[in-house]
Amino acid sequence: MTPQGSITVEHMDGSAAERAEDAFRLIYADVFAEPPYNETADDVAAAFRRFRSWTRKRAFRAALARTGDGEPVGMAYGWPVPPDTGWWDELTEPVPDDMRREDGHRTFGLMELAVRGPWRGQGVARRLHETLLNCVEAERVLLNVHPDSKAASAAYRAWGYLKIGEARPWEGPDLYDVMLLDLRT
Repeated sequence: MTPQGSITVEHMDGSAAERAEDAFRLIYADVFAEPPYNETADDVAAAFRRFRSWTRKRAFRAALARTGDGEPVGMAYGWPVPPDTGWWDELTEPVPDDMRREDGHRTFGLMELAVRGPWRGQGVARRLHETLLNCVEAERVLLNVHPDSKAASAAYRAWGYLKIGEARPWEGPDLYDVMLLDLRT
């Protein structure tokens, strides 16, 4: 697999993302099979059992990157953090009450951002990120990133994200860095 032609990035709502589920699944399976994630086919199947319920969230937003011939190369998706989120409770150290206050509009949760290997280092991740957030009306963006994913962590820092703590959002031994981007600045 080699990069071919120009890359297009399309913004999608939930129903469009659901129709493109196979592309999202292919990207997810390819990227997250790599270290430090080492996800198996069972992990991918579990993630995509939830995908359709996620795409049905009213404010679900996604971005999908493809080559000129339609090859899926990257994805990003998320939705606003609801008022009753447990995200803040997963941090190993508490954060101030004002930081953890959610109203369903204040914070956009970036759930996934991934680019397949042959297309990394070409600005695809930045374009996905910008396309996704271009249609988001929130004050800030919240995400978790594996600290051993050095390229992803560096990209987020370069885009203005700040590490605000660590969390264990999934069962397992790994702590993830919790990062926040203020969109008002």
